[in-house]
Amino acid sequence: MENKIKRSWQPKKTPIQKEILAGITGFFAISYIIIVNPIILTDAGIPANLSVFATIFSSFIGSLIMGIWADAPIIITPGMGVNAFFTYTLVVGMDLTWEQAVAISIISSFLYMVIAFTPISEYLAQKIPQNLKIGITAGIGMFLVVLGLEKAGIVKSGGSRSLLAMGNLLAPEVILSLLGIMLTLILFLRRVPGDFIIGIIVISILGNIIGVKGSNVPNIRLTEISKYSEIVAQGDFSQLFTLKFLIAIFSMTMILVFESMGILEGLLPVKSQFKKAFQASSIAAFLSGFLGTSPTVAAAESASGIQSGGRRGAMAIISGLLFLAAIFLIPLLLFIPESAIAPVIIITGAIMMQQLRFVKFADFSEWFPTFLILVLIPLTSSISTGLAFGFIVYPICKLVVGNYRDVSKVMYVLSFLFLIQLICESIIGQ
Repeated sequence: MENKIKRSWQPKKTPIQKEILAGITGFFAISYIIIVNPIILTDAGIPANLSVFATIFSSFIGSLIMGIWADAPIIITPGMGVNAFFTYTLVVGMDLTWEQAVAISIISSFLYMVIAFTPISEYLAQKIPQNLKIGITAGIGMFLVVLGLEKAGIVKSGGSRSLLAMGNLLAPEVILSLLGIMLTLILFLRRVPGDFIIGIIVISILGNIIGVKGSNVPNIRLTEISKYSEIVAQGDFSQLFTLKFLIAIFSMTMILVFESMGILEGLLPVKSQFKKAFQASSIAAFLSGFLGTSPTVAAAESASGIQSGGRRGAMAIISGLLFLAAIFLIPLLLFIPESAIAPVIIITGAIMMQQLRFVKFADFSEWFPTFLILVLIPLTSSISTGLAFGFIVYPICKLVVGNYRDVSKVMYVLSFLFLIQLICESIIGQ
């Protein structure tokens, strides 16, 4: 009775209100991609003042496709990790032009789309062991926790001494982040409607009062959109049949297919949404190359919106519309500090990691491959790398303990393909 009295004041939200709130929350959680993606692609030779429009348009179109075609609460944006592979492996490491890297992205996305629109996608998803799926969900959660802690300034690069180190807890932005974590946590535990959004707004206001604001916002003028056509449909396919090109296509296809599959398996609240969500993601990835950016994927930060009540495609559509509106509001991002976004990302990651309670810890042949996925996704900042090691080790563990019949033929094939992927990435990364 006491709990009913305490919560009786809370207004009831209709499903559409929940979806709108979820869309807003998810957008703010991933909004940093508008700034970060152009900065990374600059190192590939794509001007930031143009790729910012490509980032926005690909996110807008991709999220709309996801919302309308799949009716799933998944936000589509250029993928972190995929953009690094595009820039630092294909362009910097392999000495390709950004136009050639775009061509590789288009071909890889087309192959991804072929897989998505055939029974292969569902067949693959069904043959992945449950413990590995749990590891993917928890690994993405751990990745979000590390990302959030870095944005909060609570941890930083340890340099030559360690992988990570404690940040300066006396720095204003760190104090603000800690306050944001406590406020958002209290609102979440008390089940206050709009908990994440309230936390973002309150901490953003406090941040601007004490002088903690966003940073690294490119100096973008809307008038420069007239030059955007310079990076549209610029794929260079002239080297298509060279060995270097084919190896790069294989590696990127593996990344797109299995990173997307892993994220969707880990995030979708309704598993029946998988097939169309996978298809929608593939279409968006294919279009992104023509729009002038690295391939799009399902954003792990969609989990923030899902946690806020997002269950249908309306959440993705709302986020997509906010991306489009961001063309006119990019300067306002300066007023949203990372300290306001970090708490949402950290708490969302912790929620996803709760899936570990379903892992069969007593069976080490099940736990160890899951463990590899869990730790390598955040440590390498690559979902596909974490998947590769987990999928390769899983059949090995089962063979050693004599349970090789528990491993499907598909898993043996996937294990081999992931091994080839790691070898190819090592070769082209040299």
